[in-house]
Amino acid sequence: MAAAAERTDELVREYLLFRGFTAALKQLDAEIKADREKGFRVDKIVDQLQQFVQSYDLAALRDYWSYLDRRLFSRLEDVYRPTVNKLKTSLFRYYLIHTVQTGRNDKAQEFFHKQASELQNQAEWKDWFVLPFLPAPDSNPTFATYFSRQWADTFIVSLHNFLSVLFQCMPVPVILNFEAECLRSSLIQEENESLRHKLFALQAESSRMKKEELEVEQAVVHHKLPAYVANMDRLGDSELDMTCSQRSTAHSLQSRGGFLSSFLSQSKKGPSRPAHPSGASPTQTGSMLLGKKEPINHQSAKGKEGTVSCKDGKSHFSGLVAGESSSLQQRQKRLQEHGKERKELLSKGTFQDFFLQGQSAEKKTDISTAETELSSELHAEQAETSTKMPTSSAEAVGVRQEQPFIVLSQEEYGEHHSSIMYCRVDCSGRRVASLDVDGVIKVWSFNPIMQTKASSISKSPLLSLEWATKRDRLLLLGSGVGTVRLYDTEAKKNLCEISIDEDMPRILSLACSPSGASFVCSAAAQSPISHMDFSTVSSRGKSMNQVPGKLLLWDTKTMKQQLQFSLEPEPIAINCTAFNHNGNLLVTGAADGIVRLFDMQQHECAMSWKAHDGEVYSVEFSYDENTVYSIGEDGKFIQWNIHKSGLKVSEYELPSEATGPFVLSGYSGYKQVQFPRGRLFAFDSEGNYMLTCSSTGGVIFKLNGEDKVLESCLSLGGHRAPVVTVDWSTAMDCGTCLTASMDGKIKLTTLLAQKS
Repeated sequence: MAAAAERTDELVREYLLFRGFTAALKQLDAEIKADREKGFRVDKIVDQLQQFVQSYDLAALRDYWSYLDRRLFSRLEDVYRPTVNKLKTSLFRYYLIHTVQTGRNDKAQEFFHKQASELQNQAEWKDWFVLPFLPAPDSNPTFATYFSRQWADTFIVSLHNFLSVLFQCMPVPVILNFEAECLRSSLIQEENESLRHKLFALQAESSRMKKEELEVEQAVVHHKLPAYVANMDRLGDSELDMTCSQRSTAHSLQSRGGFLSSFLSQSKKGPSRPAHPSGASPTQTGSMLLGKKEPINHQSAKGKEGTVSCKDGKSHFSGLVAGESSSLQQRQKRLQEHGKERKELLSKGTFQDFFLQGQSAEKKTDISTAETELSSELHAEQAETSTKMPTSSAEAVGVRQEQPFIVLSQEEYGEHHSSIMYCRVDCSGRRVASLDVDGVIKVWSFNPIMQTKASSISKSPLLSLEWATKRDRLLLLGSGVGTVRLYDTEAKKNLCEISIDEDMPRILSLACSPSGASFVCSAAAQSPISHMDFSTVSSRGKSMNQVPGKLLLWDTKTMKQQLQFSLEPEPIAINCTAFNHNGNLLVTGAADGIVRLFDMQQHECAMSWKAHDGEVYSVEFSYDENTVYSIGEDGKFIQWNIHKSGLKVSEYELPSEATGPFVLSGYSGYKQVQFPRGRLFAFDSEGNYMLTCSSTGGVIFKLNGEDKVLESCLSLGGHRAPVVTVDWSTAMDCGTCLTASMDGKIKLTTLLAQKS
């Protein structure tokens, strides 16, 4: 506890200095200097008592012990009172023994003179009044024990242990638990780090095993067949020798045909190609050359092709080929008998070699040409596939592409039955509040298990939701009838409901200051068109949504309006609001496409600029808070410098499924359209990655400040309907991504960042 008190004192000093409370800081230092409990340092308390004894300061000794008795010992149970009395008696005896040992009998007599009224009625002090008058008290049997070094050391150790146990068992204020929480947090971080290393080790081991398996497969593919298997191709050659005289003429004619075809290949006919076997398509021929297994009837076709030329000249010699049909049928029969054995022994790669061995020298030239062409096409297809699916192709060759995050788990919260409007994690990262278009509010936790904590249905339509920063059990709910409610998620009831403005009933946005003292409320008039009518919106244009609005500041404790911000050039509906980390700045996005930056200390607009063509849907501060990001109706994601008004740092084009309006189509022409309400993008703990919406789930992009491009690095997926709002909680080591869709499903994805 002493270390915790010392650490807390330093933190309080730092806080007072930060706030400029110099008078309070001086008073604190003075109080600490005069602290009689010595910051709960037992050794310093014992040293202080010994110092009073050695300086013969009886009054200070009595006063200090009385303070300890009043401040600490009086809080103990009655069963410990005898122990306290024994320690007090031993302390005074320790003082007396010291005065006698140092020859200060006057101090011993002074002690009895001042303490006589208190000690004369106590039996344990009856024999001690003669101590100053004994010539050799250290040899007296009654007092000899107290003059020994062992008794003094035993007393000091007993007093030290008693005070130590007392401080350990004493209830402490919440602020002194800070050190314990820090220790617990560091232990958890160490455990997470060890688990992270184990995970990476297992991942590396898995990648190594996959690579070894692939190498084994490749070794099997390129394995040469034994000689007796390769000779199986000549099983029917003895029968073909019978027609050798006839075939010699055919060979001579075929050689002429080869000469003609080689001559024709230089003409306009184009480069020579291997002809396809009868009944085989070009695709089948390519598959044979690439080593795919084929049925037995295709094998017979290959046998035919071993003896008959497949070039353009073969049509002129079809009669000779017909003359050989009987011999070839016999050979085909022999090959069919060995079909099963060939299937078991021949692999993909060796079948190509086996097929090429049965061809003539002229055929080998044509086949090698075709194989080169097909091989180049295959490499082109593989390159295209690897471009489309980098992860799967990397795994296929045993090399895993480095990903910035590892998906540890993905869970689904399915308590909503209509489209989600808002889904926000509280400051502690332990609970989630979600709101759907039917006015159903769900408060639920996900650690260690997913569980609904509170549920409420609003009679009036709800348009906005925000967690209170202080007392994070409270929710702010903005309605469509001009009211804001404060909802207690633990008591499961509304604490209060305030009316904002009857003329501007739509509460579009709520933002609570990080200090928790106030919140900002955006109220707007009724829209002339319904946001659920997509065709009307498309035909009338963007300007129809630019209705008047107000931006108000309310006190969280009193629930009273503090002021109304000035909106230039005219009052306009504010769609989205966001505070910086200390609440000194507020950024807003409006229906007129203007982003406004407010100074919350002066309560005035510091700067504003035209950001988007159309409405601004979502705004957030960057990680370093030197820039702000905005998403607008024009489908652009833009980064702005807040030190120079309207200075664009970067601009990115986003697909419509990330910016809205969000469309869910169904059977018989059914179409549901939802305009953006909640947060459309969220950042990780360091501001390097951004989570956005998509039609099938959340997508994480890497923000490359130098390249000024959005690099998609991870798709979370898991949704069957368009995702309409996202959130990314970084309160814990493992980041938690929330993606909510139009079918009422919320996916909670736990990510682990890979440290470089």
